[in-house]
Amino acid sequence: MRVISSLTIILYSILFFLIGVALALVAFNLISKDIVSYTVEFIYNTPNMRMIIGITGGLLIAVTLLVIQIVIGRMQMERTIAFENPDGQVTISLSAIEDFIKRMTRLLPEIKELKPSVIATKKGVNITARLVLFSDTNIPEITEKIQNIIKGRMQDILGLEEAVFIKIHIAKIAQKEEMKEAKPKEKESVAYRGIEY
Repeated sequence: MRVISSLTIILYSILFFLIGVALALVAFNLISKDIVSYTVEFIYNTPNMRMIIGITGGLLIAVTLLVIQIVIGRMQMERTIAFENPDGQVTISLSAIEDFIKRMTRLLPEIKELKPSVIATKKGVNITARLVLFSDTNIPEITEKIQNIIKGRMQDILGLEEAVFIKIHIAKIAQKEEMKEAKPKEKESVAYRGIEY
């Protein structure tokens, strides 16, 4: 698979480089109209050249569709984790895992906000947690605690056998906001009116 990806990248790089050079030569008037028209006329008038150009175009279309299919398949594979049960395959959406991590760490009072990003690779599951912590927090202690909680829960509850790599990025350190006590509203006095007969 890597060989095909490498060959495709090399092929497209060469192709786009040649197209770029040709367009630059035309733009700076380094290729005359006569050469362009002669080349186009030669291709149209020579059946073998037309066949070669047609086959090349068809191959490029086929390779492009193959690349699109590979990229879409890889993106879908990276957005789910799959494992086999005796009764069949089970897939877990990575967005479900991200929500699970958010809920799991919501109980920690040191965290104001946590945004996880989960990527599944062949080597394991990579989790990047973007944190906003409160200012009175011991950063090394809380980050180690978060990593242990996430790793343990991922392996226990989700039954993941793959390695779990957790990277923590502290985006902001926020001041702890004091909860302002809301003033109790005074009860409105309602005048009682009797029933008039």
